[in-house]
Amino acid sequence: MKKTIKPTLFSLNPRTLAAFAFDVCAAGGAWLLAFWLRFNFDTPAEFQGVAVGSLLWVLPLFAALFYFFGLYQGLWRFASITDLQHLLSAVFVGALLTSTVVAIFKVPLIPRSVLVLHPLLLSIIMGGTRFAYRSWKEHRVYGPAKLRGQPVLIIGAGEAADSLLREIHRSGQWYAVAIVDDNPGRTGRRLRGLPIMSPIENIGPIAENLGAKHAIIAMPNDRPAQRRRVTELASAAGLTVLTVPSYDDLLSGRLSVSSIRKVELEDLLGREAVSLDDNGVHDLLGGNVVLVTGAGGSIGSELCRQIARFKPSRLVLVDASEFALYSIGEELRACHPSLQCQSWAADVRDKDRVAEIFAQERPVVVFHAAAYKHVPLMESVNAWQAVRTNALGTYTVARIARDFEVRKFVLISTDKAVNPTNVMGATKRLAELLCLAVNAGQETKIVTVRFGNVLGSNGSVIPKFREQIAQGGPITVTHPDIVRYFMTIPEAAQLVLQAGLMGKGGEIFVLDMGEPVKIVDLAKDMIRLSGLSDDDVRIEFTGLRPGEKLYEELLADDETTLTTPHPKLRIAHFSDDLSAEECEELLNWLQAPIRPTSEVKTGLQRFVPEYVADLAV
Repeated sequence: MKKTIKPTLFSLNPRTLAAFAFDVCAAGGAWLLAFWLRFNFDTPAEFQGVAVGSLLWVLPLFAALFYFFGLYQGLWRFASITDLQHLLSAVFVGALLTSTVVAIFKVPLIPRSVLVLHPLLLSIIMGGTRFAYRSWKEHRVYGPAKLRGQPVLIIGAGEAADSLLREIHRSGQWYAVAIVDDNPGRTGRRLRGLPIMSPIENIGPIAENLGAKHAIIAMPNDRPAQRRRVTELASAAGLTVLTVPSYDDLLSGRLSVSSIRKVELEDLLGREAVSLDDNGVHDLLGGNVVLVTGAGGSIGSELCRQIARFKPSRLVLVDASEFALYSIGEELRACHPSLQCQSWAADVRDKDRVAEIFAQERPVVVFHAAAYKHVPLMESVNAWQAVRTNALGTYTVARIARDFEVRKFVLISTDKAVNPTNVMGATKRLAELLCLAVNAGQETKIVTVRFGNVLGSNGSVIPKFREQIAQGGPITVTHPDIVRYFMTIPEAAQLVLQAGLMGKGGEIFVLDMGEPVKIVDLAKDMIRLSGLSDDDVRIEFTGLRPGEKLYEELLADDETTLTTPHPKLRIAHFSDDLSAEECEELLNWLQAPIRPTSEVKTGLQRFVPEYVADLAV
């Protein structure tokens, strides 16, 4: 550990030496002033001589204490409570030593009242000058508030707002004009000199009266529903809405104005933070070889980022896309230079290539995220490729993982596997059934994790909506009543890790996806967050696409769930498994190099009875 070296007095710069000289003079001045006050502004001649003569030992004593207590390691323009504490400590110790010297050496004609007045006066002089200098300096540097930056309203009057106002005061970008809060007990009061107004419903007139065009939401610890309401009110008032970082960042002092960002869709979805069993996940992944298929995809790449935090001995990346594989590999090497990382270009359907990877890498844990997942794209001419990749590819990787005695295999599935109405969902249901068959009676623990849509994933509506808004619209939504479950990519990846830790083999974990979201509401939120209104960007309904349902389910009708120790994970129990004969028949069916779409859908109906196919597509 590095040792902190205190600069010597002779190495101090001229400004610091001037501050030191001022403090020594202040100590002398306070000493003489204490005598003067003691005798009601008329110090007798004999006491005047004692007052001046005693400076010969009082000044060196306090000078040494000022230096010893580090009063010159900080800057006056940034004087803080900590600096004041150091100053008071030096003065207090000085007062004790002065009284001790007077008592031991019986110094005559120094009144006891002087020994009390001196530290009080010295604290006022030294502390007052420091904070007066800071106030003057900040006023000179930043100027009057209304001559700099843009006027902004702060929404919320809690600790986050207090931290934010401190940062804004130093910013040339913003100046706060008022605080808006719903708590009636705060109305009419002030926070850092700013008036607190209510209710938030009046934010439009408040902003108009004060000339504010921006609002910063400083409510990181409030419920998502409240943040959503506030965002809608501020957006409806025509304000550009920003938000502060997380509550933990604010409390730890990491908040800076540059961290203030626009409100994102994730802030409005109502997703709570995921609580991970970090110790357990570290035991599962730390020091082990971990392999991720589909490592370059949206879910696979986030899994890699999360896994890297737990320091595996080696992270093996497998993907069929050269560019995606390169991108995630470079990112991981930049963010985790000590992480051993190997990238393999491979198709999960190629059992010889997959076996080669497992033989060389010997993974302990495998996360299988490789899949075709775009519903309309896989519905017709690409149907057999979806079957081969999602079902046969999953079986291939799971079977080889079992053969190489992988400790745990985790399949990433989807809510579209429940009562599927499309090829993609039916193929993922096949993958689940095949994993259950491979898992039976084996040492390798194979578990499945099923969840809905993730925000911003490849092929999701979010990037499409952003592009359509940038082009001025219209935003295309298939149906006014269509709903979907959504979660963020990091949340999904973290819950996959948690499920992988908890799985004993053979389970299908269902993630708590929260409340379903209407896609049309999602589109309206994105329009508002872009600073536009429904009049600026039109929403157009195009009709349901092939294989698309109005709503998704997380559990089939004949399934039940059991709770787990984690509040966001449940275990689904199935009433149907593949028999040995059915599994063999399915595998034989999967071996064909090519099948027409109609035959693919007929076969899927045979192996997934709950699948309702649209044979017209």
